[in-house]
Amino acid sequence: MARPNIAVIMSTTRATRFADKPARWIHDFAVARGDMDVELIDLRDYPMPFFDEAASNAWVPTQNEVAVRWQKKVAEFDGYIFVTAEYNRSIPAVLKNALDYAYPEWNRKPAACLGYGSVGGARAVEQLRLMCVELQMAPTRTGVHIQGGDFYEALLQGRDIETLPYIGENAVTMLDELMWWTKALAAARASSD
Repeated sequence: MARPNIAVIMSTTRATRFADKPARWIHDFAVARGDMDVELIDLRDYPMPFFDEAASNAWVPTQNEVAVRWQKKVAEFDGYIFVTAEYNRSIPAVLKNALDYAYPEWNRKPAACLGYGSVGGARAVEQLRLMCVELQMAPTRTGVHIQGGDFYEALLQGRDIETLPYIGENAVTMLDELMWWTKALAAARASSD
């Protein structure tokens, strides 16, 4: 397999979002490994309306032009890293909407999660993993969580993410798992074609 193509998807489009910081950090961290191509994807570039199609694009072609462009972008990747905020114990609505607008494009590919919030986005990440399973993705066991005081220091006081004592080690493990699943699932997809 050639170097896998991995998307880092920012989960929120709010003007005051924190997502840019951890998304850029994990993007650069993954690129520095040298074993994957990584692209930062901003949902602001795909302003899809709330899902109102006749059915999933697994069954009926999508009519919305932005959603079709989104599906084509999602299909380009071998795996995904979702950078998600936690909103009211779940993922942001714009991410759920983006997930719903694609189906076959996600299938049989791995997903890793970087969460942030008061408990490291753990509740959002757990729900996101369940959604990934429904979309036939393989979520990694390990994630990266920016939690509690670390999150607030990074958000309000501009603390650099890489100075967090645990984050680099978690990122290495998460990316190792993502690479393993990317290669395994790419081989499996190739053998079933």
